[in-house]
Amino acid sequence: MTPPTPSAAAPLEVTDETVDKSPTPATPKGSESRSPGRLAWKRFKRDRTGVISACIVIFFFVIALAAPLIAKLYGKNPYTTYASERPELLDPFAYPAGPNGGMSSEFWFGIEPQLGRDVFTFLLYGIRTSLGIALAATLLTTVVGVVIGITAGYLGGKTDYFVGRVIDILLSFPSTLFFIAFMPVVYGLFVAADENIPTSLRAVSLILVLAVFGWASLARLLRGQVLGLREREFVEAAKVTGASPWRIVFKELLPNLWTPILIQSTLMLPAFVTAEAGLAFLGVGIIDPTPDWGVMIQRGAQFYTEDITFMLFPGISMVIFVLAFNLLGDSVRDALDPKSKR
Repeated sequence: MTPPTPSAAAPLEVTDETVDKSPTPATPKGSESRSPGRLAWKRFKRDRTGVISACIVIFFFVIALAAPLIAKLYGKNPYTTYASERPELLDPFAYPAGPNGGMSSEFWFGIEPQLGRDVFTFLLYGIRTSLGIALAATLLTTVVGVVIGITAGYLGGKTDYFVGRVIDILLSFPSTLFFIAFMPVVYGLFVAADENIPTSLRAVSLILVLAVFGWASLARLLRGQVLGLREREFVEAAKVTGASPWRIVFKELLPNLWTPILIQSTLMLPAFVTAEAGLAFLGVGIIDPTPDWGVMIQRGAQFYTEDITFMLFPGISMVIFVLAFNLLGDSVRDALDPKSKR
């Protein structure tokens, strides 16, 4: 007898064996999409030189911000002439009586020749002054350069031609010589010749003059970038949809310009630090008794043959900061460059 044939319409019984329980293949690590910012941050963290330079730069800015607190805890200030209160601190030739510029547990970095001011607190406030002026000048320069560069590149025509000629004129000036000649003119606009120039006016004038002659290089770079971007498809598409020029600039152009803006700003700040110190050294910027890197180097140059300590501290600290910030700028540029192998 033949066994009964099962019906074709009979439902297939689903068992555990018929279900595929094999795990779904995992996405390989690192294959998930990442934003350009995350990729740049990953490349920067692999750059040991950049990380060390960033730590040094942050240390200097923290010192500058905390200078009043550190001086209060230290128990001294940069303006008191301690030698007038204690003549034994200086020898008969008005140099520090102690070794190494008078360095001791009381005066960590020694005292200044002739006046006897504390070098440690003078250096703290000098870093604060120099970095404050350089940072303000960098921010103002960046804003002016971005606005003028993007405007000239986007509008083109006569506006671009006029801005281009202004940039050419500014870049042709010998800036250092012009600073020396122009700073007294700026002071004379606000203060009479027989009056003392306030320190705040000197600082504001320095920031304005540095910005006036600093924006041209950034504006030229951004103008060239915008001239290429404004012909791209995404900008044309935004124009077809009726987007306003402001929306096109802020939504389409500016996001593609952050990399050159950031790189130029990081290279601009150390240049302004050295420029400000140079003007103070020449006597047309911040002057004594206001603490400043350039003021300290100027004062130290008068005594370095007999007491090099006073000039040594501001000189070394400024070199370390400028070098670290330049290396940081190079590392930021490499991190933001997608073709970089570092």
